[in-house]
Amino acid sequence: MSSGDERTLILEEELLILRHSGEIPEIAYHSSLHYLCKDAEGPGLELSDREIAQLQDAALMRSREIVLRDLDPDNRDLSLYRGVRRSICNWQRHLDFCRRIGRDDSRFLPRVRQALIGFLRREADDVCQGLRPSSINCSDEALADFIAELGIQDHELPRNWRSLCP
Repeated sequence: MSSGDERTLILEEELLILRHSGEIPEIAYHSSLHYLCKDAEGPGLELSDREIAQLQDAALMRSREIVLRDLDPDNRDLSLYRGVRRSICNWQRHLDFCRRIGRDDSRFLPRVRQALIGFLRREADDVCQGLRPSSINCSDEALADFIAELGIQDHELPRNWRSLCP
């Protein structure tokens, strides 16, 4: 196997690890950088800008998944569900990670907006129909701040969204 093939395999493995990393992809990203470049037991690579961007892309994709996971109403009864409060936290982590690596991910904002609007509409419908108790686990103030940060307008939300909060 040539050194180029070996390098490709090593990088592909790290990309896979990042795409399936845990709750904080930024930590996995920095762990990958350390392993690939500085770890005494790692391959000691000097990464190109393109390779670094690929690693960042993988971590960002995972970060987006984590933000959206807790805004998917179909996940509310699954063990992986952490609630809107965790989505708010993961949104902030995502923005902070983007800032730290100098990446603009503003194209993701409309997806988060739509996911939250859809989640709140479905939650309000389900609660009003008596199908379930509210799964909102953050204060109405925290949710209002998130709504404002995402630029969601009142007319886009169910009228009773505040009553869903504990």
